[in-house]
Amino acid sequence: PCAAASAYPGTGQRIERVSIMKIRRAQIKDMERIDELLMQVAMVHHRGRPDLFKYGTRKYTDEQLKAIIGDDERPILAAVDEEDRMLGYAFCIFQQHIGDNILTDIKTLYIDDLCVDEKLRGQHIGSALYEAAKQYAMGNLDYAIPVHSHDEMGYLSASLNFMSVQLKDMDDYQK
Repeated sequence: PCAAASAYPGTGQRIERVSIMKIRRAQIKDMERIDELLMQVAMVHHRGRPDLFKYGTRKYTDEQLKAIIGDDERPILAAVDEEDRMLGYAFCIFQQHIGDNILTDIKTLYIDDLCVDEKLRGQHIGSALYEAAKQYAMGNLDYAIPVHSHDEMGYLSASLNFMSVQLKDMDDYQK
């Protein structure tokens, strides 16, 4: 199986351990899970500032979320397990300020929102999403994620490295 249950030390709170993970663009089929994760974020904001953030509200309507998922200028990167269940996301936005008085015309990608399921935190899923966003921004298919371990993160790194080599070979073949 892709996950094993354990507990945070001293809390008794159950967490899951992910053994296989990949990162891909979010799809329409992910909308329900994205909403669940967005609700986790909304609750953090509401608990911290109930005077500003409403309880139980959604950040996006279904129509807005569908539009974002289909927008290449606003990619959502999804970390998923071997059963393709979303573990976390990174909402990204490309920006370019053409003709701006002070900014160059360079196109940049920034992370607007990054969330990992609260039951899965501490497994470097957020770090993998961050690194994937950086590489996505650069269009870098040659990037190799350093493999420092033989656990699930090492397996993930090796899998992503293999995938990037395949993509690079395919790109070279098409030239």
